[in-house]
Amino acid sequence: MSDGYPYRPKILRGAFVEFGVSVSPLLVVFQFNPTQLARNHALTFSFPGAAAAGSRAAAAPQRTAREFRAGFSSLLDLQKQQVVSVQDRTIGFDIRLDATDRIDGQDVIAEQFGIAPQLATLELMMYPKQESSQGADAANQLGKPKGFSFTRSANPPLVLFVFGRKRVLPVNINTMNITESEFSTELYPTQATVAVNLTVIEGQNIPYSNSKAATEQLSLLNLANLSDTGHVVIPG
Repeated sequence: MSDGYPYRPKILRGAFVEFGVSVSPLLVVFQFNPTQLARNHALTFSFPGAAAAGSRAAAAPQRTAREFRAGFSSLLDLQKQQVVSVQDRTIGFDIRLDATDRIDGQDVIAEQFGIAPQLATLELMMYPKQESSQGADAANQLGKPKGFSFTRSANPPLVLFVFGRKRVLPVNINTMNITESEFSTELYPTQATVAVNLTVIEGQNIPYSNSKAATEQLSLLNLANLSDTGHVVIPG
């Protein structure tokens, strides 16, 4: 049914998708995309030659990082000498779920269970698949072919965070805080907010490599703004 706006652009929806084949597959498409998304990527900087704790050298006064950097007149030389540690990238946002429209549209599942099915799927992403009764039953009935597991492993599922065509990131879910705010007559939740915090799994895996390549391509587009450097004082 048309909403009266035939030229309204189609909005892509974010989602959590379990990576790999398992029973039963976990998938949650966001009913509403997050209104804001916080990303954190930190670096730590130290300097070489720091004595190990407990050694004789450790008992002697040690140079501070500030004193170490003060010994360099060349920033390029300092860049080569300082020790840089790249921390994991984290992403945090809120997922909002509301069964009101579906109930008004006479959705049978929403009328009976509200948003409980979506919340249940999100919660299962925090548990090992081998603890699932469905996965265990399938493994027992079909066996465990070499190199394949219906329950995946003793660890929670790996999840893909899908947020647009160019941002598909493999993640671990660090925390998930669910706040239920409205309930049906049978006490199933009909509204909730789910605050999640994710750690991006960086490395040579295909989803991350593709996303990183897309980031590099976007950075190239920034070259179109080189004319802006005319308004910046750049030391010679």
